[in-house]
Amino acid sequence: MGGQHPFAVVLGCVDSRVPPELVFDQGLGDLLTVRSAGEVLDEAVLGSSAYGVLELGVPLIAVLGHQGCGAVAAAVHAESGGALPAHIRYLAERIRPAIDHGLEGEARIDAAVTENVRRFRARLTAEPDLAARFADGCLAIVGARYELTSQLVRKVP
Repeated sequence: MGGQHPFAVVLGCVDSRVPPELVFDQGLGDLLTVRSAGEVLDEAVLGSSAYGVLELGVPLIAVLGHQGCGAVAAAVHAESGGALPAHIRYLAERIRPAIDHGLEGEARIDAAVTENVRRFRARLTAEPDLAARFADGCLAIVGARYELTSQLVRKVP
C-alpha cells in the first residue's frame, strides 16, 4: 500500500451537508478529516489532529464551521431551558462559551458558529504538541466557515 499524504487536516462538523472533500473539491487521500458535532474539541479530536500533524507531517489545520449548525443551535436553545440528552448536553456545554448573550434568535446562533471556530482555533494554537510547529511556521491553523446557502467558504479571522 502506498500510504497517505494529506496536505490538510480539516476539523469539521458531522453535518451530512458539509463533507470536507466535497466542500474543498478534493479527492480521497488529500484531506485528513476529523468530524464532531459542532466542531467540539475533545481528546479524540485533538489526538486525531495531532496524529495528522506529528505523524503524517500535515502542514495545515483548517477548523471548518458552517451556517445552520444544529449542534450550535441546540446549545443556544438549551440556555433557554431546553432539556438535552446527556451526550448532546456534553456537546452543548463545550459550545456554550462561544454564545453571545447580547444577540437573539438566528443572529445568536450564527455568531456562535463563528466564535466557536475562533475558540477552537485558539485552543489548537496553544496546544503543547502543536504550538512549537505553529510558532516556527511549519504549521498553519486557520478558521473557516461554510455557507450552506451560497456553498462558499470564507476565512474566519
